[in-house]
Amino acid sequence: MLYLYEGIFVTSKELLYVKTIAEIGNMSKAAKKLFIAQPSLSQSLQRLEDSLGAPLFNRTPGGLTLTYIGEKYYQAANQILKIYGDLEVAVSDLNNLKTGRIHLGITPHLSSIVLPKVLPKFKDQCPAIEIFITEANSTILEEKLVSGDLDFAVIHVSPVCHKPMFKYNSLRRDPFIVVASEDSHLNQLAVSDPDYPFPLLDLSYIKEEPLLLLQKQQRIRQVSEGILRNAGLNQFNLALTLGNYRTAQLLATEGYGVTLVPTSYSVAVSYDKKPAFFSIHDQYDPYWNMCITTMPEAYLSKADLRFIETLKSTLSNDVGNKKTAEN
Repeated sequence: MLYLYEGIFVTSKELLYVKTIAEIGNMSKAAKKLFIAQPSLSQSLQRLEDSLGAPLFNRTPGGLTLTYIGEKYYQAANQILKIYGDLEVAVSDLNNLKTGRIHLGITPHLSSIVLPKVLPKFKDQCPAIEIFITEANSTILEEKLVSGDLDFAVIHVSPVCHKPMFKYNSLRRDPFIVVASEDSHLNQLAVSDPDYPFPLLDLSYIKEEPLLLLQKQQRIRQVSEGILRNAGLNQFNLALTLGNYRTAQLLATEGYGVTLVPTSYSVAVSYDKKPAFFSIHDQYDPYWNMCITTMPEAYLSKADLRFIETLKSTLSNDVGNKKTAEN
């Protein structure tokens, strides 16, 4: 319990409640995330506001927004919870992994590939360590790294998405390719090259092709646009914007257009029709890396480092890992 002023005390739980409500802006969704009943959360917030003598939130039809006092409380809650978290890390390190927590962020696709291989091994090594996982797209995970909600994140990063505010430890490189239909005229334009796994396609040939791209906040879209810009295609024929890379590939094989995806994603789809795959010249930086991403000044606990070590060793022993890259 923490003393604030004039006999007012708050707990770390109450701080977390306010932080979560502020970030979600909805009481029922916040309660669900906190794993408590909504009436209990509402009552806790009301008791806290009564003890402070001021409302922390504006109740509006569109949701909950912070009042001026609420903004000050939210800022203080973030700082105090960070101090608590640092203390837990220090205690965990002193106990030599007998206790501790890991706050890990990872994209949904990587989660399905990486975690089933890594988590069981880590659990055997460190059974007492609690792991909290946030699955979200790369943009959201980067925001949570900046806010201090995550210790580290496993995301994809390419030269076009590289941000100096983060520290990247690259684990694996995955080249992007062009996907089209088997009977696409692009098959006659691509050339065979022993340095590439698929026929090499000059990207100028897809300038007028209907492009199937993902949403702008999705990393595949950001990397794809970066590759196109590197090839001099600042303007292109965007036919459709989608949210699922599988849908984009299936539409491409049906002749609806062409799309760009990482090579590993191309084999994650069950095709009704045979696709045509084309390699992209290395000069356009057509790849992304799976990276451990942290803030440069972030302190990684022994538990964090052990998890990262387990992740690296698992990937290095993975038969599918044919190429690694170091930033």
